Amino acid sequence: MAEWEGKFVHVTKVGSNPTIGAKRREEQMTNKTLNNTNPDELKANVPDAQVYGDPDTWVCICKAWSKEQGWMKSTKALQLGEGILVQVSTQQGNNIAEALTYVPGAIIRERQDGTYEIW
Repeated sequence: MAEWEGKFVHVTKVGSNPTIGAKRREEQMTNKTLNNTNPDELKANVPDAQVYGDPDTWVCICKAWSKEQGWMKSTKALQLGEGILVQVSTQQGNNIAEALTYVPGAIIRERQDGTYEIW
């Protein structure tokens, strides 16, 4: 037995019937709100959402989603002195992937329409 076995691995059995498991995952996705892009939308769409700190610290650069297909992709940015921190997120069903990188010399600019861009 490997030293790590049983320490960090947690497996939850959804059910022995894969169709039932898929339906449960689908039901969970129908309850998720994927289209929030600012704190006001979060409050309106998720009444029990809890927030710590300033939710406007990160700005949404772009976001795309499909509630019907259960996916979401977003790019957010945080101004840090002489550069920015960029976070990209992808959610497909209950699977989430994120990446973070620092871009020296870049800035976040607000466009005339109120959206943001990276320069």
